[in-house]
Amino acid sequence: MHKHFILAFILTVAPHAGAQWIKPAAPGVPRTADGKVNPQGPVPRAADGKPDLSGMWFANSKFNANLAAEFKGDVPFTASGKALYDERRANSSRDDPDTFCLPDGVPRIQAAGGLPSRIVQTPAMVVILHERGVFRQIYMDGRTLQKDLNPTWMGYSTGAWDGDTLVVKTTGFNDKTWLDDVGHPHSDAMIVTERYRRTDYGHVRLEITIEDEKAYTRPWTVTQDLRLDPNADLFEYVCNENEKDIRHIFGR
Repeated sequence: MHKHFILAFILTVAPHAGAQWIKPAAPGVPRTADGKVNPQGPVPRAADGKPDLSGMWFANSKFNANLAAEFKGDVPFTASGKALYDERRANSSRDDPDTFCLPDGVPRIQAAGGLPSRIVQTPAMVVILHERGVFRQIYMDGRTLQKDLNPTWMGYSTGAWDGDTLVVKTTGFNDKTWLDDVGHPHSDAMIVTERYRRTDYGHVRLEITIEDEKAYTRPWTVTQDLRLDPNADLFEYVCNENEKDIRHIFGR
């Protein structure tokens, strides 16, 4: 059984929680009359007045399965991008880097395996800690990238506020990650622009634009809903520990 399905089953029968801690009540959490967390409460604000995105966030899992389904249209492939995608589909995604415990990359990591991410927001940097064991540093200090970048799995991210929306631009990728489970490709020329907008206490609307002249004929955009779990924690995740999945993967 592919580990994506194993993880989905585990997450279904065992809700993500922080049972190892005895926690004090979190201050400033909006609650209903019966004391439960109110996800429709007001958006929390940082000291500078901007929305505070800090917290444990879970993504809508259907995004992780098929990016095109969320796009609701024909993904604008180039000929080479379509050929690579078709090859992966014909091979039953056997070469998925996730199967080999490699990083999922951006934007796939946001919903990988239905696992959460913790956002830590400061004025100079926003950090995203993914339970899959990788992190992102989003620099908010106005820096720009050098021309000759060392390609990386997660890319290099800078951010700025557009009103109450955090706009994150990431580039400098290698071409080894997939955009989703079904194998939509990208090249080392990809630029990902994300727009994070916290709509209320418990929800963030994330808009993701993929721009890659080698794999797609034009930029295309999908949206992703994130939900807050103020009681959750990150768990230790070690993909290679006792790994027994690869031998069961089929395909050519």
